[in-house]
Amino acid sequence: MDLAPPKDRWRLIYITLLVHGLGTLTAWNMFITARDYFVSYKLKDAPQYANNFMPYLGWAAQVPNLAFSWFNIFVKIGGNLTTRIVWSLCMEVLIFVVTVVLAMVDSSQWPEIFFWLTMVLVFFLNGFNAIFQNTVYGVAARLPPQYTGAVVLGSNICGTLVAFLEWGSASFTGSQRTSAIYYFIVGMFVLLICFDTYFALPLNRFYRYHETLQERTLRVNPALAANQPAAPKRTPYALILKQAAVQLYNIFIVFFVTLTIFPTVHSDIHPMTFKADGGAFDSFLHANFVRLTCFITFNMMAMIGNITASAVQFPSPKWLWLFTTIRILFIPLFLLSNYLPAGRERTLPVLVTNDWAYWALAVVMGWSSGHGSSLGMMYVSGTVAPEHAATAGMIGGATLVTGIVTGITFSRFGAEIVSMDLWRGM
Repeated sequence: MDLAPPKDRWRLIYITLLVHGLGTLTAWNMFITARDYFVSYKLKDAPQYANNFMPYLGWAAQVPNLAFSWFNIFVKIGGNLTTRIVWSLCMEVLIFVVTVVLAMVDSSQWPEIFFWLTMVLVFFLNGFNAIFQNTVYGVAARLPPQYTGAVVLGSNICGTLVAFLEWGSASFTGSQRTSAIYYFIVGMFVLLICFDTYFALPLNRFYRYHETLQERTLRVNPALAANQPAAPKRTPYALILKQAAVQLYNIFIVFFVTLTIFPTVHSDIHPMTFKADGGAFDSFLHANFVRLTCFITFNMMAMIGNITASAVQFPSPKWLWLFTTIRILFIPLFLLSNYLPAGRERTLPVLVTNDWAYWALAVVMGWSSGHGSSLGMMYVSGTVAPEHAATAGMIGGATLVTGIVTGITFSRFGAEIVSMDLWRGM
């Protein structure tokens, strides 16, 4: 008997996966956006730690994320998706509780302990988050492609919401301590919402239909009989990687270019034409230049890019590689903007000398990041047989993290490039 395909009434499953997308990047976005809390407040009397906070934070967050992302594909932790999601979310919430407690206490007498304790917390937080993230992509891969897009959309919305949350908490609270407490509590509640909504998925007819459809595909296809629990068959990882190679490249190169620029280079680009005494608008923009042109612009445009990818799947899977490869040009363009890394003397001439032009560049970079990454993640599951779609989705998630780590690593060379003696006299 055929199952009549039900509809996703009120888009409940789409919204649920969007919320889980929020959860996948909550930890990363909240810690990088809270830079002033760590650098200017908690570590203000320890410049040796404050000056290196962002690089250490990037490594502490993304190296375990990378390791666990790939480990989670080849070693089925906990045996099923539910166990992995439940335990990873529980541990993330616990770590956020410890982070809130650290915000409450006075750590001015032990900044070194606070610094390394924060790095340890970030390490484990992102390790558990990697398990959660890849498992969510595995769940979404069972559904039509736009539901994978919902996860990516949620991750892009996360950055925008966190940027405004940080701005609001800094503007409306009397101290950085109070601001940080409320700020991290909100992150904890986002993860709790993800925990609750996951258990609502099996109650929905639309979700049950697609889950049952996948199970029936495995059951009725004789070629897949070996995949049944009685006689498990090894997952053909080599075949999946070969079939999905082009889309995995697209996912990797999008995040490599983006993380090479954002946030390390992007957040150290300073205004040239806006002056603090140039009127109310210029004064406002000058005071919030990095917050507006970097964090808010990037996250908002990445979110819009995800929406456009869901509405129009262009470029097609065949030509997406061209779109993603052209984005490599953003790296030299941002280095040629007024990028002034701390503690370095810039010797490379600034060629992007107008802040409006730089802002336009930031808009296009953010949009293309969201659009390209969404298309890559939406296309990757369709490159393999249906029974391997979940694995392909998880490999796509791990490739995403690989691009992030490689981009963060390469971003460290930005300061070296713009301060080379080679450019003197140009």
